[in-house]
Amino acid sequence: MTKKKKVGFWGKLKNRYKLSIQNEATYEEVFRMKLSRLHVLIVLCMLAVILVSLTTLLIAFTGLKEFIPGFPDGNMRHVITEHALRVDSLEVELKKRDNFLKSIQLVLRGEDEGQVQHQQHFVRGNYDTIQFNITQEETAFRSAIEEKERFNLTVDQPKSESGGFFHFFPPIAGIVTRSFDEKVGHYGTDLVAKASAKVNAVMDGVVIFTDWTIKTGYVIQLQHANNLVSVYKHNSTLLKKQGDYVRVGETIAVVGNTGEETTGPHLHLELWRAGNPLDPEQFIQFK
Repeated sequence: MTKKKKVGFWGKLKNRYKLSIQNEATYEEVFRMKLSRLHVLIVLCMLAVILVSLTTLLIAFTGLKEFIPGFPDGNMRHVITEHALRVDSLEVELKKRDNFLKSIQLVLRGEDEGQVQHQQHFVRGNYDTIQFNITQEETAFRSAIEEKERFNLTVDQPKSESGGFFHFFPPIAGIVTRSFDEKVGHYGTDLVAKASAKVNAVMDGVVIFTDWTIKTGYVIQLQHANNLVSVYKHNSTLLKKQGDYVRVGETIAVVGNTGEETTGPHLHLELWRAGNPLDPEQFIQFK
């Protein structure tokens, strides 16, 4: 007797078989096919790959993906996006607040801002400003005085007999539409003017804040002598930066209509002394 050779696993996969289908009544062979276990395994693998691919495409490009546990639906994605935008806005406001507080601390200490200076790019429009021609000697003299007095906030300012300040320059030529009212939290005076009008400094001082806020738009603040601060809100363009020394009547901004709390082109002017609000109409003649 001859010994049968042992066939390995790979050999068993390649063994050929014949699949035959016959007519039960006539025993006629209707279909015949030769195949092996390897062929059957390959076909099953291909069918599994095709089935998985079709299922993945169906879930990825149709609304069926929302039924998968843990996958956010349309409303949840909208809420996530809205919260992300709010967090981003809060981060921006926190950075603005930190820059403002840092600028105030530097000015109060009389230190130089150095590398902390805030750079701004201003877009100049067609507004009513006057250009003066000055000599090189005057330019050099102005630069020397401005550099010397840049952070000097103790300049003596003459006072009247009643204790008020002399010579408050009107910031704009406009009409008062809303007066100072501390009871309702309106700590300034609203002045209506054309959108291209220039905004002037009411006194000599140093710029301590220039930035944009959601409610009041472009804002610029000046620190004057005798612990006085002037605030100009809703501007369209700011012409000065933090640390600049400005003279009384010098143009610092352009009237605008920026911020959520504005109702048209106007200037909101505030005066503060030692942390207390003052009524600008008691010190400035706007008409």
